[in-house]
Amino acid sequence: MSKTDQPLDFLWFIPSSGDGAYLGSDELSRPPDPGYFREIAVAADRLGYSGVLIPVGAACEESFVLAADLAARTEKLKFLVAIRPGTATPAYYARLASTLDRVSNGRLLLNIVVGGSAQELAGDGIFLPHDERYDHAAEFFQVFNELIETGRSSLDGKYIKAIDAKLGLPPVQQPRPPIYFGGSSDAAIDFAGGIVDKYLTWGEPPAQVAEKIAHARKAAAAKGREASFGIRLHFIVRETDEEAWEAADRLISKLSDEAIASAQEVLTKNSDSVGQARMVALHNGRRDRLEVSPNLWAGIGLVRSGAGTALVGSPKTIAARLREYQALGIDTVIASGYPHVEEAYRVAELLFPELGLPGPRGQLRASFGDRQVFGGGGHGGNVKLTSAS
Repeated sequence: MSKTDQPLDFLWFIPSSGDGAYLGSDELSRPPDPGYFREIAVAADRLGYSGVLIPVGAACEESFVLAADLAARTEKLKFLVAIRPGTATPAYYARLASTLDRVSNGRLLLNIVVGGSAQELAGDGIFLPHDERYDHAAEFFQVFNELIETGRSSLDGKYIKAIDAKLGLPPVQQPRPPIYFGGSSDAAIDFAGGIVDKYLTWGEPPAQVAEKIAHARKAAAAKGREASFGIRLHFIVRETDEEAWEAADRLISKLSDEAIASAQEVLTKNSDSVGQARMVALHNGRRDRLEVSPNLWAGIGLVRSGAGTALVGSPKTIAARLREYQALGIDTVIASGYPHVEEAYRVAELLFPELGLPGPRGQLRASFGDRQVFGGGGHGGNVKLTSAS
């Protein structure tokens, strides 16, 4: 079986800082609301997504707490939850992770987040320069992993000191929940090689993604390890390519040039993230160069930090683009779309069949003679922006 014949692992996203129908506008926006997050999670669980990413950031709800709430309301959905080394001790995060894995019956995935805006990192008490943050993270996860896997750890490190740390209750998943991570700098990829199970990239053109995957493979091989690969993308899928591009234009139709300029200044000056710089370089804030690769649209990155590109098109078109990424080694997609309830349905109903993925779980079905009646549901509304993942 070739790489492109294998089914993709498809996750969705919880917009825990807010949602909406238009980027950079308060019109038809949805503020952060626990009930709305539950609605998205229940929909994603029913529609067949394997999990959801819960972002981290000062503007977001706390990811572990939110995941615990959503886990209680879903059946199979997994939760990709962020650990940011430096905001708490490895022992404390080990207890959080083990407990969340236990109460969710083994549905925890861990997402390492080392970077971010300088202002936000300072607010969290993190003042290390870029490359040193990865040295710190390596020590952090030495203790964290030993605790999760064996229940004990000690380290007298440069950044982390732990004396006979203990974890009383192990996680359900053995030896530990899978670890995901995305980072584009040399320091980040070298760090990833020694620890990460799933290396993630934002949605860059395939040639650039191929370079990153090759770099990450080499870093893992140098440490006697292997990694698998995922991609973080937004989706604008409609029944035809024309409809999809109209929807993309509509998403940024209320975005002023002044708002773009202001956002780009913040994104370029307030972060030392190499990945963020690569996102900005795809378009440099210009509306006239947003299709940066066939069907890969960078309009979201005009104002949003983190993942800034979307695949735009019909189900057949987008499936073809995804198979190009699969051929490079991508086996996991972490997806999103504005607004997140409506787009979760569109992606599952339109794109999943084209990818050979199973449809909604527990779909109501009744027969009346020759007719098949399917129970369904939708949600009306709209959104704004923000979020670091």
